[in-house]
Amino acid sequence: MNIALFLQMAAEACPNRSALTHNGNHYSYAHLYVAAKNAANKFSRARCRYISLIGESSPAVPIALMGAAMAGVPYVPINYRLSEEQIVPLLERIDPAYLITEKTQVPYSNDNWVIQNPNDFITDVMKGNDPEISWHEDPSAIAVQLFTSGTTGDPKAAILRHEHLVSYILGSVEFMGALEEEASLVSVPPYHIAGISAILSSIYACRHVVQLPSFDPIEWLNLCSQERVTSAFLVPTMLTRIMEILDKQENEAANLTSLESIAYGGGKMPLPIIEQALRRFPNVNFTNAYGLTETSSTITLLDPQDHRKAIASNDDKIRARLGSVGKTLPSIELEIRDEEGKQLEAGEAGEIYVRGPQVSGEYDSHSVLENDGWFPTRDSGYLDQYGFLYLSGRADDVIVRGGENMSPGEIEDVLHLHPAIQDVAAVGIPSEEWGQVVALAVVLLEDAEITKEEICSYVREHLRSSRVPELIHFTRELPYNDTGKLLRRIISEWFNPKSG
Repeated sequence: MNIALFLQMAAEACPNRSALTHNGNHYSYAHLYVAAKNAANKFSRARCRYISLIGESSPAVPIALMGAAMAGVPYVPINYRLSEEQIVPLLERIDPAYLITEKTQVPYSNDNWVIQNPNDFITDVMKGNDPEISWHEDPSAIAVQLFTSGTTGDPKAAILRHEHLVSYILGSVEFMGALEEEASLVSVPPYHIAGISAILSSIYACRHVVQLPSFDPIEWLNLCSQERVTSAFLVPTMLTRIMEILDKQENEAANLTSLESIAYGGGKMPLPIIEQALRRFPNVNFTNAYGLTETSSTITLLDPQDHRKAIASNDDKIRARLGSVGKTLPSIELEIRDEEGKQLEAGEAGEIYVRGPQVSGEYDSHSVLENDGWFPTRDSGYLDQYGFLYLSGRADDVIVRGGENMSPGEIEDVLHLHPAIQDVAAVGIPSEEWGQVVALAVVLLEDAEITKEEICSYVREHLRSSRVPELIHFTRELPYNDTGKLLRRIISEWFNPKSG
């Protein structure tokens, strides 16, 4: 099955239903389907090996994704926030390509390439006739290639085949499951797996998508009101900024009367933020989604019922579930393993391994799947006795002090509860005596005061003395990427500049 079938099904089932709103312009499913077919014809005539898009969210994104699928060519969105020095090597890896971008943004020339402005591309494919087109139904063909962030080296190109994406959508979305009046506000970037899955799941559900090209909390609130948004996906830093605006402008909450559900993921959600959001919006269904590029998006969910049960409970173990990412999807198997590959029991922390039909685990040069299909995520965490998954961070982030493994997450979770601390990150820095010791980067709430000694005492009181930081750096904000992931490498460089 080809992912393009999702758009064909939507266009045939509800051709006149609103599919997309961008900057006040509205497009139906019939419009998108015809545009994607015209795009496929353009791509086929260009004889390029890849279709790439560098730019913010626009109608060009779903049209290029589906047009590439129809043409049988991999779709490769690239982070438009990267520098020219970072983008050009990525473009050289997908030569030749049909590149949709602002030419002034990416000064790149190649005689084998077709480079077109997004607005011109949209105009061309929208004004074309409704062509007859057929596409290959090879489920093993590459649908999407996504470059990873490359925070620990050169970016890897994660491969997602049609069968992986189709398995994810069929296993998690009901066809035409959205009501006509529903609208989903999408503000995640188009080059991230969350952006890809948002397009595919919305098309299959026949949901109306409202695009916010560049996230701004006030603009987000305005769109919620103007478009009567019923659902949204946010990364933790986005929800944090929205809650800050709502705290300052109580009347802004009126903009969210239509909102029924919020899904969040992409990074660790501070416990005080989700508790605050649940109290402010008791009728909104919150869902925490955890997944990776290599798993075609979501593999575990903390569903709305889990959120409500946790926030209402006086049982610490149940309330702690707000810090989890929930339970696995029915089609996913998940294990926690130690360094020797042995499966661990509930409560024991180790590396997360997953297996299922939506799991790719493949890069442009090799596959990292084990022979029996298990994928080592390089994320660390543990399962509780009820099957709720708790993340500890990346396996490479573990702090090893005197032979003792410590998760940055356990230190950060405790400090997030301190009334003076808005955000915090723990990293390991080299130590001749201990191998590594804990260093903290701390963001204080506005007008709050706390000394380094008080922070150390707080950690010592709530955790073992080995978790007490050796160094503390106060800062106005922590470095996150635009998908909400904390950039620990940069924080480590604050304490040890030569490490970068």
